[in-house]
Amino acid sequence: MSFDGRLLSGVAVLAAVVETGSFTRAAVVLGMSDSGVGRAVARLETQVGIRLLDRTTRSLALTEEGRRFYQQVVPGLADIEAAAADLVSSPAAVRGKLRVDVDPFFLRTILADRLTAFLDAFPEIDQLHPQALA
Repeated sequence: MSFDGRLLSGVAVLAAVVETGSFTRAAVVLGMSDSGVGRAVARLETQVGIRLLDRTTRSLALTEEGRRFYQQVVPGLADIEAAAADLVSSPAAVRGKLRVDVDPFFLRTILADRLTAFLDAFPEIDQLHPQALA
């Protein structure tokens, strides 16, 4: 089975609708238009081949099939969010160039120990002048 990103996107929109209780609030949370949310849910329903939501102008509720689908896919969304958060919080996520331009006295007396500890904690930081710490 090939991966279709629209399916994942549709599931995320469905989750926002269910969690907020309305298309309008989901649209605000997702930064989409109400009609965009509606179209995304409709596409998802077409992709999975079932009606997921019973909706009227005044109410919104998951169908029985929609409830089962939602309960099965939400843990997967949570796993994706956890994996992304884990990457963001990992030391490997901190990388790039660190350029420090400070007074030499301040560097030796205050910053050197802290900067050394920082560079040890984040080894992917490119050091432009590591000899300045000596």
